[in-house]
Amino acid sequence: MELLNITDFSCGYSEGFTIKEVNLSLKAGSFTGIIGPNGSGKSTLFKGIAGDLPPQAGYIKLQGQDFLKLSLKQRARSMAIVSQFSEFSAITVEDYLLMGRMPYRSSFHFFDTKEDKAIVTEMLERTGILHLKDKLITALSGGEQQMASIACALTQQPKILLLDEATSHLDITHQAKVMNLLQQLNEADGLTVLMIIHDLNLASEYCSHLTMIKQGTIFKQGTPKEVLTPLHIKQVYDVDVSVETNPHSDRPLIFAVSNKYLSK
Repeated sequence: MELLNITDFSCGYSEGFTIKEVNLSLKAGSFTGIIGPNGSGKSTLFKGIAGDLPPQAGYIKLQGQDFLKLSLKQRARSMAIVSQFSEFSAITVEDYLLMGRMPYRSSFHFFDTKEDKAIVTEMLERTGILHLKDKLITALSGGEQQMASIACALTQQPKILLLDEATSHLDITHQAKVMNLLQQLNEADGLTVLMIIHDLNLASEYCSHLTMIKQGTIFKQGTPKEVLTPLHIKQVYDVDVSVETNPHSDRPLIFAVSNKYLSK
């Protein structure tokens, strides 16, 4: 079943960069990565899907409804967003996660319910940060803050989790923790994941579907094996690579090749 349909979608800046005629469909329970070089339009597309940039053409439909015409509360109950950079106030991790329950509060609902607190505790446990619940979020490491951001998004109980380069500034330990968590949520809970991702090897290993963008348009879509070929990477990233196969997952592994060896 198709959950999200992005059709002939264009958005961008009136006197600057735009993405043009993007067509992308997400099936419920899919794990999709959007890849492309710096400046290709990944973040612009992210802002367009999130509603931060108005569409110039086309539409985004969630289960047949125009997503951008839904109220902010309706959007937040359907799609949770984890941005690349988050600004944190000096509040506890638990209180930060409780902010994720705001879409479920009425206008005169000022107090956290037992259900709110139970959902927050569940997400703290699932993301492995329950032991941090009483710490100030500003005192956490970058990897811990990223887990808290994902946990907060999950308290919204969304149908789709949209992430913008959630692993870009993390070491390999925290990259693996974040990606394994997303994979678990996708496979065990059926959560649909749409992720802007910079690292091609992480995208290959964890995503079931990839959308490769070049200069504001979609260049190629398909499985990691279909998208991550040496020719496609050369055409989009203008770099020569060697593509091998991960012996454990049978997914593509991309290796940069220096000019020193290309000239031989």
